[in-house]
Amino acid sequence: MTTRTFARGSHLGEDGLTLGLAPALTPGGVVDDPSFFHGFAAHPQVLARGLLTLADVTATRYFQFTPTSQRDPVLTAHGDRLRAECFSACNSVYARLDLLPDSFDSGRMSHGTTNVDIGLATRAALAQVGRDRLLHLDVGSDGLTLSSPTDTVVERPVQMPGRWVRALGNVAQLHHALAPGFTVGTADARAFVAALPAATATHRTGWLVADRSGVRVSSRAAPGGVHVAGLHRLSAAKRLLPHVAGLTVHGGAEPGPVAVELALPGARLVLGLTDEAWRGHSGEGALLAALAGATVAEDADLVSALLAFEPVIDVPALARAAALDEHRVRDALAVLAADGRVGWDAHDSAWFHRELPHDPDRVDKDNPRLVAARRLVADGAVSPTAGGWSVRRQRGEGPEHRVTHGDAGPRCTCTWYLTHGRGRGPCAHVLAVQILTEDPA
Repeated sequence: MTTRTFARGSHLGEDGLTLGLAPALTPGGVVDDPSFFHGFAAHPQVLARGLLTLADVTATRYFQFTPTSQRDPVLTAHGDRLRAECFSACNSVYARLDLLPDSFDSGRMSHGTTNVDIGLATRAALAQVGRDRLLHLDVGSDGLTLSSPTDTVVERPVQMPGRWVRALGNVAQLHHALAPGFTVGTADARAFVAALPAATATHRTGWLVADRSGVRVSSRAAPGGVHVAGLHRLSAAKRLLPHVAGLTVHGGAEPGPVAVELALPGARLVLGLTDEAWRGHSGEGALLAALAGATVAEDADLVSALLAFEPVIDVPALARAAALDEHRVRDALAVLAADGRVGWDAHDSAWFHRELPHDPDRVDKDNPRLVAARRLVADGAVSPTAGGWSVRRQRGEGPEHRVTHGDAGPRCTCTWYLTHGRGRGPCAHVLAVQILTEDPA
C-alpha cells in the first residue's frame, strides 16, 4: 500500500489540537511544512458537524455494515475555499465538504494539501461545538489546530491509503459525466434527509423523484427521476439536518453513479455513490479510455506545471497557456486525476486542483488493463477483420477475441466485457484497438 506520511507527529498544545502536516506543493514551490490557512468559523456548528460527517463516512463500511477506526480526510486550500474529502471504509461512498469564502469571518487562506486524522477525542470535542461557540481553525507549520474556549485533544499521525488516489481519479471522471437531475429547496431537502434509512438499514434502491409532495423514492423509473442504489449510504448527512438549505441530485434514470449535494450555510456537502454498495470507487476503471492516448503522459506533465491550486480550472485558458487543443488538455487532466492531482466539482461543472505526491509509475500500477492493452499492441496481437478487429490471446490459447463497434460503443467477446459490459471501463482488448487506431504512427 502506498501511503503519505506526516512531516511531524501530532501533539497537544496550549491552544488546541495540533496534527502533523505532510509536505505539499504550493504555487511558490515545494514546502516541507506549509502554512495555508487560519481563521474563525462563521458557522462553527456547520464546520464541526461537517467534519464529523466525514469522520462518520470514512469510519463506516456500508456494504455488510461494519464500523472501522479510519478517520482521515484530505484537506485542500485553494486561496478562496477549503475542501475536505474522504471515502468510506468500503470505498463505495465519496464525501466532500466544501467550505466556501462565507464559511469564515476572518483569516488568511493560501494554498496546499494535506490529510489529517479525526480520532475519538477530536470527535468528542467537535460534538460539543454550539451554534454560537467560538471555533478557530489553523492549518500551518504547527499542523491542523481546532481551538475552542474549553477543548483541547491529542491525536497521532495518520497515513493516507494508496487506494484513495485511485478512487479520487475515478470519482472525478464519474462525476464529470453526471447531469443535474433536480434541485429542491430547504423544506423538501430537510424532509428527505430526515427520512433517510440508517447506515445499518436493509439495502434500499429506487428512483428519487421531486414533485409537489417533495422528494420521494419510487420503485419504478419516473420522468426526471434519478436512480440511487443503497440510500442508507447517505445516512451520515443527518448530522447536518438543521443546517440543510437545499438539495441537488446529479445522475440519471439508468443505474449508475450518483452525487447528492446538500447546500449549507457557507458550505456544501457532496456524497457520491457507486452503482452498488459492494462496488468501490477504486476499481471503477472510469479513466482508462482517456489514459490510452499516445501523448497524454507528456501533455499531463505540461499541464501539471501550469496548475496552481485553482478552485475552478479554466480549460480554455489552460489550453492556450499549454498551446494544446482542449481535447488534449482534458485527457491530460484525466491523467492528473489518476494521480489524485485534480478533482471534479459538479456544482461548478469544473475541475479543481489538489496536490498529492507524484508517482510517475502510478498510472501503470493502478491500471493493469491499460498495461495489458499496450502489450497486445506491441506484440502485434491486434488485426483488422471484416466489421471489426481480432485480438489474439496473449498466450495464444483458445479462440481470438473480437471487438466490434456499434451505436452504443465498442463491444468485445471476452469474459470481462460479458461480465461488466461498459460499466467498469473498457476491457484490455477494446483499449488495444483504441491505442492502435489512434496512434498517429
